[in-house]
Amino acid sequence: MNNAPIGIFDSGVGGLTVARAVIDQLPNEEIIYIGDTKHVPYGTKSLDQVRAYALEVMDELVSRGVKMLVIACNTASSAVLHDARHRYQIPVVEVIGPAARAAAAISRNKKVGVIATPATVRSRAYEDVLSVVPGLTVFQQACPRFVELVESGVTSGEDAIQTAHEYLDPIKEQGVDTLVLGCTHYPHLQGVISYVMGPEVALVSSSDETAKDIYTSLARTDSFRDPQAPPPVHQFLTTGPNDAFSRLATRFIGPALGEVKTIENGKETA
Repeated sequence: MNNAPIGIFDSGVGGLTVARAVIDQLPNEEIIYIGDTKHVPYGTKSLDQVRAYALEVMDELVSRGVKMLVIACNTASSAVLHDARHRYQIPVVEVIGPAARAAAAISRNKKVGVIATPATVRSRAYEDVLSVVPGLTVFQQACPRFVELVESGVTSGEDAIQTAHEYLDPIKEQGVDTLVLGCTHYPHLQGVISYVMGPEVALVSSSDETAKDIYTSLARTDSFRDPQAPPPVHQFLTTGPNDAFSRLATRFIGPALGEVKTIENGKETA
């Protein structure tokens, strides 16, 4: 047993999809979530910049005694995973591998689409993971405005649909039967994405698949929280402005959210 919390971070609200999946799949676990709103978005920045931001946030989570780090951001996963697994003495779970494995298992015609941030696309992280699957072809598309829409709370409507067509129509024309939502912001747009891609295309959420990997890691090391412990109390923090984050997090997480605090130099403010 290990009653320490699980540490999760992202550049903003996107990783809340992972937090939500963990709360649903592991309801007895506590989480500490940090949204790096001071530096959002990660996806349009260089991988070196993202690496520096991510390590700073992970250092903060480790200082708070978490038993596991979850990189709930595809861009950060591609930038910092190798360094994180050498830097920290606790398990580090990322979001690219779980989603890629699920897509490879689901696809029937071996044509898989990946939508992601520009930085994730440039890193070729999904192509690298999926290259080991014989006969599988990967079609990638950067969708930077999707993050802007989600961070603004726009998850439906004409603007979202028009933007989705712009990004997704070229991939749909390639005949993919599986589409990886390669950014944890994108599940917030799952309705729009499904509408544009059509019912014949399976959507793979990195958030749900990552929560399964978290469960597996805890099971292998017998690190689940004591079932007799008091009900979990989650912490949600930001590194910058939290007004917009709090509003959207309330919508995405619900009553489990509690009060969102801003953290700076290790100190919290409301």
